[in-house]
Amino acid sequence: MGGNHTSVIEFILLGFPLDPRMHVLLLFGLFSVFYALTLLGNGLILGLICLDCRLHTPMYFFLSHLAIVDIAYACNTVPQMLVNLLSPAKPISFAGCMTQTFLFLTFAHTECLLLVVMSYDRYVAICHPLRYSAIMGWKVCITLVAASWIAGVLLAFIHLGLLLPLPFCGSHKVNHFFCEIIAVLKLACADTHTNEVMVLSGAVSVLVGPFSSIVVSYAHILHAILRIGSGEGRQKAFSTCSSHLCVVGLFYGTVIVMYIGPQHGNSKDQKKYLLLFHSLFNPMLNPLIYSLRNKEVKNGLTRLFLKERTS
Repeated sequence: MGGNHTSVIEFILLGFPLDPRMHVLLLFGLFSVFYALTLLGNGLILGLICLDCRLHTPMYFFLSHLAIVDIAYACNTVPQMLVNLLSPAKPISFAGCMTQTFLFLTFAHTECLLLVVMSYDRYVAICHPLRYSAIMGWKVCITLVAASWIAGVLLAFIHLGLLLPLPFCGSHKVNHFFCEIIAVLKLACADTHTNEVMVLSGAVSVLVGPFSSIVVSYAHILHAILRIGSGEGRQKAFSTCSSHLCVVGLFYGTVIVMYIGPQHGNSKDQKKYLLLFHSLFNPMLNPLIYSLRNKEVKNGLTRLFLKERTS
C-alpha cells in the first residue's frame, strides 16, 4: 500500500435509491410509525411477561429475550436510517460505523441461537412432557440464554477484529442504509478475501447449522403430534409451536437469501430491501405473531388491561 492515502474518519450512508417524486417526509413518517410499533409491541410483550406470574415459564423467558433482541435490532439501525432520510449528507463517524456493525452482528447471531433454544424447548414440551420440568429447569434455561448472548458477542468480535485493521481510504460512501459488514468491506483499500470468507463461513455455521437443528426438532415434534389420539390434543400441541414456526420462517428466510443465497443473482438494492424487512418489519411482526396466535399471551393482555381498569 502506498503511504499517500488519506484515512477515512467518517462514512456517508447512501440509503435507498429514492425516486425524486417520492415524498421523503412521507417515507420518514411511515418508518417512524413502524419503529414506534416495534418498540411498543416488543415492550408490551416484555412488560407482560415480567408482570404476569403465569407467564414465568421457560417458553416465555426465552420469548422475553427475543423481544429484547428485536428492540435492540431496531434501535441499532432505524434511528440512523431516519436521520439519513432527512439529512442524506449527514455522516456517521468511523467508530459509530464499526459499533453499528458489531451490534448488528451480535444481535443477529444471538437471535439465531435463541430461536434454536426455543425450538428445543418446544421439542421437550411436546415429545417429553412428563420430563419437561426436570429437563428445562431454570438453571438450564439461564445457561442456554447466557450461552446464546455470549456466543453472539464472541462471533461478532471475530468479525470486528478482522475488520478494524483494514485500511479505509478513498471512497467513504457506504451503499446501504446502515453499516452492514459486506458494504463496509467494499470500501477497504486492501484484500478482503479473508473477511468475506469469514462472513460466509460464519453465516453458514450460524444460520445453516441452527436452522438444521430447528428442522430436526420440528420433525420430531410433528411425529409426536401425529401420534396424539384426539384432534383437540393435536390442535393444542400445534398451536404452541405455530407462532415460533412463523418467526423462524421470517427470520431465516430473509437472512439465508441475503448471506448464503446467490451473490450475483440478486441486485444490491433488492438485498437492501430484504435487510430492511429483516431489521424493521421482522421485529415489528414478531410481537403481533405471538400475541395474535398465542392464547396465553392474549389472556395475559386481557388480565393486564382488566387489572388496570379495576385499579
